[in-house]
Amino acid sequence: MNRPTLGIGVVGFGWMGQAHSRSAARIPSLFPERTFDTELVICGDNVPARQEQAIDGFGFREAAPAWEAVIEHPDVDVVYVTAPNMMHEEVAIAAAEAGKAVFCEKPVGGKPDQTVRVEAAARKAGVITGVGYNYRWAPLVLHAKRLIDSGALGEITNYRGRFFAMYGADPLGLLSWRFDIDQAGYGVSSDILSHAVDLATMLIGPVTTVSGTMETFIRERPLPSATGTHFDRGKPGDPTGPVTNEDYAAAMTVFANGARGTFEASRSIMGPECQMAFDVYGTNGALRWNLETMNEMEVFLVDESGRAPRGYTKVFAGDRYPFHGHFVPGDANSIGYEDLKVIENFNFLTAVASGEQHQPGFAEAVDYVSFQDAWVRSCESGTWTDVVSLREGIA
Repeated sequence: MNRPTLGIGVVGFGWMGQAHSRSAARIPSLFPERTFDTELVICGDNVPARQEQAIDGFGFREAAPAWEAVIEHPDVDVVYVTAPNMMHEEVAIAAAEAGKAVFCEKPVGGKPDQTVRVEAAARKAGVITGVGYNYRWAPLVLHAKRLIDSGALGEITNYRGRFFAMYGADPLGLLSWRFDIDQAGYGVSSDILSHAVDLATMLIGPVTTVSGTMETFIRERPLPSATGTHFDRGKPGDPTGPVTNEDYAAAMTVFANGARGTFEASRSIMGPECQMAFDVYGTNGALRWNLETMNEMEVFLVDESGRAPRGYTKVFAGDRYPFHGHFVPGDANSIGYEDLKVIENFNFLTAVASGEQHQPGFAEAVDYVSFQDAWVRSCESGTWTDVVSLREGIA
């Protein structure tokens, strides 16, 4: 089969840049039905050890200290933006204006106005875009979407979405860029609440009204070294600096379909390690799913007589569900987090090869920051606030 080869350029070679690079390289071995091939062309990162790793460990042809080298490279068709949030706008707009397809990790800028500008620039340039809401691609989440859309749960009445993580629970965790509003923009509302709200939007539709609250529980953290991340730890007595964005975000919501919902996100909570989870409740049933046990989902459905069973039924992931069989056959053979990134990248690059816009793209990123903008205004005013779409001009 004569497939076009998509040249991949990556800006930022930390954990997420490496995850996308591995994923792009894995696609040919996992998806024989693909309509494209991939080549890792160039990585841009200002840490010399990462440049060396990109070439020696990942097989990139080239590496450079400046991100501009990725944008300018003639063999790059697709640019992945996995740098800190406040770099998203400049890099993504430059890539779009250079005619490259652009995949940007969420939140596509640190604050809502940045996301709106990035989307507008990409739309003007007419390029394909993608955003890293990768939990959409979990096989059991896609199964949940099918059940909801089929009407199996009846009318949806309630939704509970949350993302609780402990990466910021240690007061000695370093003051990386994620904790600085000038480098990251907002805190957990951009970092992890965005995943919870995006998943709800995909599953049951948009939020129309919100009542929000936020808090910063750990107000000082040890200053980082040149390469320290939020997973690294300082020592008692180290110099500290202020945390300038929120540790905790929560909201009560009303959805466009009339359902009521709640959302919570915290990076400083104790207990949940990485609880990206949702509960959906309808008039004929309910579903619940948690990333910590991503290969399981609990399903509660009334039978044909309308009688409810006694308790939830646990459903295990397997090759009967979308994409799972590309990784392992049979039932209850688990897949992992980076497998979701492979599925995400396969779908995004398929869209690039076909010339059709991918979902979720930058338009869906604007949908989330429309919610975030209303949430911030609600936190400031202490009142229920309407979500006003920032999608002006988006088809």
